[in-house]
Amino acid sequence: MTWTLQQVAEHNNPSSCWVIINNQVYDVSDFLSEHPGGSSIILKYAGRDATLAYEPIHPKDALEKNLPPSKHLGPVDSASASALKAEKDNRKRTKDEFRVDKALKERPPLHRILSLADMENVARQVLSYKAISYYSSAADDEITMDENARAFSRFFFNARVMKPVSKIDISTTILGFPSSIPIFVSGAALAKLGHPLGEANITKGAANSNIIQMVSSNASLSYEEIAQAASPSQTLFFQLYKHENDAIAIKRIREVERLGYKAIWLTVDAIVPGNRERDIKSPWILEEQEKPPKYYTEGEGSADQANVFGTAGALIVNDDRDMTWERTIPWLRSVTKLPIVIKGIQCVEDAVLAAKAGVDGILISNHGGRQLEYSMPPLEVLYKLRRQHPEVFDKMEVYIDGGIRRGTDILKALCLGAKAVGMGRPFLYAQSAYGEIGVTKMVDILKRELLTAMALLGASSVNTLTPDMVERVDWQPIVRSRL
Repeated sequence: MTWTLQQVAEHNNPSSCWVIINNQVYDVSDFLSEHPGGSSIILKYAGRDATLAYEPIHPKDALEKNLPPSKHLGPVDSASASALKAEKDNRKRTKDEFRVDKALKERPPLHRILSLADMENVARQVLSYKAISYYSSAADDEITMDENARAFSRFFFNARVMKPVSKIDISTTILGFPSSIPIFVSGAALAKLGHPLGEANITKGAANSNIIQMVSSNASLSYEEIAQAASPSQTLFFQLYKHENDAIAIKRIREVERLGYKAIWLTVDAIVPGNRERDIKSPWILEEQEKPPKYYTEGEGSADQANVFGTAGALIVNDDRDMTWERTIPWLRSVTKLPIVIKGIQCVEDAVLAAKAGVDGILISNHGGRQLEYSMPPLEVLYKLRRQHPEVFDKMEVYIDGGIRRGTDILKALCLGAKAVGMGRPFLYAQSAYGEIGVTKMVDILKRELLTAMALLGASSVNTLTPDMVERVDWQPIVRSRL
């Protein structure tokens, strides 16, 4: 059966809510109460085409996973499909879209991108305001995000000279899987906001560079689409946001096992959405670019609430808030044989508990400063862990992410015992700026910087790096802006 636009338009209320996605009609009435972001977001498009709002933040299989087949009502008729296409083609473009089009045409040649700061600068020009607000936002006043990077300026090298460094090996393994350089893609959601091909750009760029990608539970492509984009020998890890319902969590684990993902990285630092005000405010900024500004009206009630979830905060509202070392790790061990890494360790005490729990690794991370404001910078936690409990590094692999932008940053973390470092935002920026080739270029930049730094430090391989090669100082250098 096919549907006309008029027929769909009749179902525009909470008791009967239909939407059109890619010319297919769906009855989402029963799903309104279950939608993580609340019903108001869906009701905004009740009886209408929601494709433009839906596609950038949802994987292709999201509707199949969340709606029973009976709610898939079929396609619109040919006349309606033509009308929708004409509406899309004739849609008035926003000022932000015109800005993005101009910026894409004026990108500098790739050979002029010398650093990750250069890459980020291009990305900030070509990204939509919504995308850059989501990618760059952090918790509260964004102090933690800034301090994650600033922490690296407190560590200086004790360089050795007269060391043979004509041949330097920067390759390593992560959970036993080879990597050409001790970095990996840390889980980061919604890559399609920055580029139509989304996470596939990162997957293919990672394959070109022989590095490992950790795929977010909240990726904008399906786990299967990302696996299909990978090369046959490529290693993919999975970042698990554990659902409060164990059965749903197990279903997700079984899917990624079937698809060939090689490890589970359990996220423990995002049990509730962080307060990312830059992201929350972005719709108001965009609205005022097109329409007159809104002002306070006498008598407004406090019930007039903003959408504090922002672009993606609602994606984790059903996650497990009652995880414990005693229950969750044994449960996860019982349902999968894949290696388990705990993502989101923020203090020495929890690093020790993770080692006692027998996990395969920990990622010291505060979610890029996007969750708890004033969480300790990961490099400082790594430093304290090395000093207070060096035995932990013999029991499991230790990684960090957050604020890493240079080869010297990588090197400092490796000297202090990190097996590798994760990077999230830089990969989003690289694929947004130049697609797949941007990801490859980014890794090439880091390889060059790391090789140079290791030669000047006097280290011929990552296995020769030791804590005495770096020193934490109690003074602060003047650091110029990275952009």
